[in-house]
Amino acid sequence: MDQDVFDRIAPARLPELLRRMPKAELHIHIEGSLEPELIFAMAARNGVAIAYSSIEELRRAYAFSNLQSFLDIYYAGASVLLHEQDFHDMAWAYLERAAADNVVHAEIFFDPQTHTARGVDMGVVINGLHRACVEAKARLGVDASLILCFLRHLSEDDALETLQQALPYRDKFIGVGLDSSEVGHPPEKFARVFEKCRGLGLHLVAHAGEEGPPAYVWTALDVLKVERIDHGVQSTKDPALMKRLAQDRIALTVCPLSNLKLCVFPQLADHNIRELLDAGLAATINSDDPAYFGGYMNENFTQTFAATGLTAAHAYQLAKNSFDASFTDAATKRRYTDMLDAVFTAFE
Repeated sequence: MDQDVFDRIAPARLPELLRRMPKAELHIHIEGSLEPELIFAMAARNGVAIAYSSIEELRRAYAFSNLQSFLDIYYAGASVLLHEQDFHDMAWAYLERAAADNVVHAEIFFDPQTHTARGVDMGVVINGLHRACVEAKARLGVDASLILCFLRHLSEDDALETLQQALPYRDKFIGVGLDSSEVGHPPEKFARVFEKCRGLGLHLVAHAGEEGPPAYVWTALDVLKVERIDHGVQSTKDPALMKRLAQDRIALTVCPLSNLKLCVFPQLADHNIRELLDAGLAATINSDDPAYFGGYMNENFTQTFAATGLTAAHAYQLAKNSFDASFTDAATKRRYTDMLDAVFTAFE
């Protein structure tokens, strides 16, 4: 894309461009898209008691000082998910919002251990989510796929057992990831299960360098051999790591409003997304747990750009990075990039 295309886009029109441009979301926890209204509806439908008297009281509880304080309420919210239709409805609600934000491709994280530990069958979880993904392609024009995440605060043996339970549904998810409490649970704790997943031909990603140190990013790359780093914002503290990420075009799935809500950065203006981009890293913008962190994709883009002064050229790079980093084929990536080019070229 020529620089003159970017130069003719007036700064006042940038929010509209951000909303209109096609984009991929590569870091979305589907349980983290569960809005209070849907939690209450499912609680009533399933006869589940929750510790809040109203939607408003639950929404007020969405005030977090760190990752763990968020996770505590996140797991409580997931307790209403019991049946295949619940998982379908949760995913469908997210996919409708994604389509409205011009997300054309989504790679959705899910946490089966959160549910199997409560006695919910693995098939109930995966079948419900997958059915929504299939419907989204036909009804919304959103290409969506699933990435199974292991909870890192649990043992690797638990992760191996979870993988075994999921294998009958291998055709319904494309990869595995690593999430939950980061500090004290380095990536190498899960070396065996990731090696097994690699042998199965699954794509590999891992959360690293959100609250954890740059060392976690190194071991995610060198021990787990992941293809993408989820978050990775602490990488700027290690110049050698920054060089490695840039040279190898390892994508970072950055989540600005999440970083703000969990106090990774004191204010959005302090976020290092521009530093990552200007260093040549394949950074992307994503929503993480949007029901809890105050914004889906377009909110993450518009608020981050307003706070940091990013430009139309940055917008194009972020969107293109999201397509390039996706686990889809080369022809589909070209098609997405052509869509992106068309929006920028025609934008007035």
